[in-house]
Amino acid sequence: MVSTHPVKVQPSGNQYLSPSQDSTNISPNQQLLPLTARVNRDDFLEIGGCDVTKLVQQFGSPLYILDETTLRTACQQYRDTFKKYYKGESQVLYASKAWNCLAVCAIVASEGLGIDVVSGGELYTALEAGVSPEKIYLHGNNKSRDELTLAIESGCTIVVDNWYELHTLVELATKDSAIRIMLRLTPGIECHTHEYIRTGHLDSKFGFDPNDLEEVFAFVSKQPALNCVGVHAHIGSQIFERQPHRDLAAVMVQWLRDAAKYNLELTELNVGGGLGIKYTESDDPPSIEEWSKAICEVVQEACAAENLPLPKLLCEPGRSLIATACVTAYTIGSAKTIPDIRTYVTIDGGMSDNPRPITYQSVYRTVVANKMSAPLTETVTVAGKHCESGDILIKNASLPKTEPGDVLVVMATGAYNYSMASNYNRLPRPAAVLVANGEANLILQRETYQDIIRQDCLPERLK
Repeated sequence: MVSTHPVKVQPSGNQYLSPSQDSTNISPNQQLLPLTARVNRDDFLEIGGCDVTKLVQQFGSPLYILDETTLRTACQQYRDTFKKYYKGESQVLYASKAWNCLAVCAIVASEGLGIDVVSGGELYTALEAGVSPEKIYLHGNNKSRDELTLAIESGCTIVVDNWYELHTLVELATKDSAIRIMLRLTPGIECHTHEYIRTGHLDSKFGFDPNDLEEVFAFVSKQPALNCVGVHAHIGSQIFERQPHRDLAAVMVQWLRDAAKYNLELTELNVGGGLGIKYTESDDPPSIEEWSKAICEVVQEACAAENLPLPKLLCEPGRSLIATACVTAYTIGSAKTIPDIRTYVTIDGGMSDNPRPITYQSVYRTVVANKMSAPLTETVTVAGKHCESGDILIKNASLPKTEPGDVLVVMATGAYNYSMASNYNRLPRPAAVLVANGEANLILQRETYQDIIRQDCLPERLK
């Protein structure tokens, strides 16, 4: 456990810090650093009341630092704004593929959120964290029979993605009780986001084709083993636009209307997630409240137009709940200057703990935790340590003059960093700590070399 004594925060002029000490009215997804980020009297970065440099000294680096206040604030804003703007019942689900571990699942569940899982491993973790199966929804376009069996036995809701899965569930069903399902449909809505993270357009591996809608409803209506409670759609990720979600709500309410023709009483409507966050200064996503308000209004308007009762409204934010709540701290090592071309500054991690830059060409911002007010005199390329020329974390980063041993902090790494981490080059995956009120608690242990070879098998003839 690490504690830091209260200090009087000195004005740093750092553009990345939250403009106010009162986090209640700040939407976390619109910030670059966690809500509790401060600069202490030593000009060092603090998060959750903990000095980042001291965290690195105790827990090593790379190190994921998760701010509990920021995560809880995002959960509360989603939960409370849906209650505020939606006249019917609502349930916010955390899209845990962003970062699924026991501590994160336990925190979001304690704030009243449910969990969206996409594999047997994520489902098992949520259950072990104490999440009620009634608030767990299992997604996936190719769920195995074992995963479906675990979901059936646990009593969670299965979001059915395709015909193969429908038929498999009918085979797995018992006479004891009907399997609770939702149907995932592809709405055919395009968003201006990266090709790999657009999931709502027609050319997608996810969901039933809308042209099969009536056939799907007809089949499900004849299956007593299946209790179909609603429909689901998801149009993508890192979305700043409001119109696609407005269009989605109108389309989905029409699906509810069409289901009634087959005596299917669908009572739940899941609009997915996808709200973007601020990764750079120029990013301008809607706030959590703005997004939630828009969703609630369009669903209510569409239901009124179709003369339908309000369904239970669900949404599945992931990135916008947790990304800004976490930073990754690295230790700077070697540097290389190529005259008139660029300077490389190398850190002790890279693509194995954050594969998003090399996978999605994602852009991040960074600061030096032990030089928060130092003038930004250098433009450098932050390179990882992996044997891969594409292992570049940030290009053209503006930094103060750096030295080996400085602590580099990369912002907004709570989503799809640990969850996509690997052992490339047999690097152990980093540790993660949860910080709050000047205390730090380990939530993920740093892997060891022994952990890396634990699953290796050496045939006797090679010994």
